[in-house]
Amino acid sequence: MIIISALLALIGAILALPTLSDLVSVGRSAVRRRRDSVERAGELPRILFLVPAHDEEVLIAHTVASLGSQDYPAERRPIVVIADNCSDRTAELAAEAGARVLVRQDVERRGKPYALQWALGHIPIDDYDAVVVVDADAVVDPGFARALAAAGPLHEKAWQTFNDVRNQGENALTRMAAVFSAARAQFINGLKHRVGVNVPLANGLCLGREVVRRNGWNALSICEDWEMYALLTLAGERIENVPEARVSAQEARTLAQSSSQRQRWAAGKITVLGQLGPRLLRSRAISPWQKLDVLAELTAPGPVVHAALAVLLGLVALVVPGTAFLLVLLGVSVLRVVVYAVLGLTRVREPARALFAFAYLPFYAVWRLGVQVSALKMVGAKPWVRTGRHAPQAP
Repeated sequence: MIIISALLALIGAILALPTLSDLVSVGRSAVRRRRDSVERAGELPRILFLVPAHDEEVLIAHTVASLGSQDYPAERRPIVVIADNCSDRTAELAAEAGARVLVRQDVERRGKPYALQWALGHIPIDDYDAVVVVDADAVVDPGFARALAAAGPLHEKAWQTFNDVRNQGENALTRMAAVFSAARAQFINGLKHRVGVNVPLANGLCLGREVVRRNGWNALSICEDWEMYALLTLAGERIENVPEARVSAQEARTLAQSSSQRQRWAAGKITVLGQLGPRLLRSRAISPWQKLDVLAELTAPGPVVHAALAVLLGLVALVVPGTAFLLVLLGVSVLRVVVYAVLGLTRVREPARALFAFAYLPFYAVWRLGVQVSALKMVGAKPWVRTGRHAPQAP
């Protein structure tokens, strides 16, 4: 019984880390000044848009077209598509849409992480102020580049934009995903930005020229965004939030389509935590609150899995003597998820329909727990697997 109580306490403490980090951030935000977003005078920064693509003929033309339709001088926002080990018309369609195409063939080192490392080794980075990585299933708002330019000098920092859901009105899965994406970009990342801790990286990440010079691209795991976030944090680089720059990626609309993606994300975070967690804890280059926040991010299983685990642990705690304190920890951690979900609902299209979509949550939560367990077999240096795509809905 003592062992069970100790194990429950450990899991409860891990689930409570994001809440603790937020409480520390709220306290620190009261004494920090918010950044003033002011566009620089003079020439607009040159922003390279880099799109890694493997067999993406279904969506690549839409992605390139959106990048080319930005309200930004064309000569200052070049578009490069990396056709990585493609067996379809990705390269042809990307070129027809207006992108420069780099064709890469390497069957031993395939996938987005290797494609990015290869491309950044072939591109004269000194020609640009920053590089933005956009997934091949995504589109950007017309004002994306200008919003980045207005955030401040781009060359010395890394930035994360608003990673939204492109097809959020498709079904319950995509509507719930849109709520959590909005909560992440507008509120969770916003709080981190205000108190000076790093924002996790995702689709639409932006790396300043000097950040690339100092660090290159060495994130080669199956969850390269989380790995790059941990590596840059470990290196003492700053990652800021730019919610005004919105990029929208296609969300999986079925459980089958979503399964490989969620497994990769879960396994990737565990892998990054195991490889870099000890170094982050030992580092003297980053502050204690930054260590707390990055460990909270890397141990967090995601809002749906978090809530499901908390409910299951709470039921166990009810029958295990001496674990009343655990119920308090779990309750507070679930409250955090609920609060962010409510805030996210205020930032999505058709909030009433999005709220109704949460009726599907109990079934989805059980499925997500199963995916989380099955992801354990992918931990480590496993092959990269692309998420399935589908044609976009007609507007």
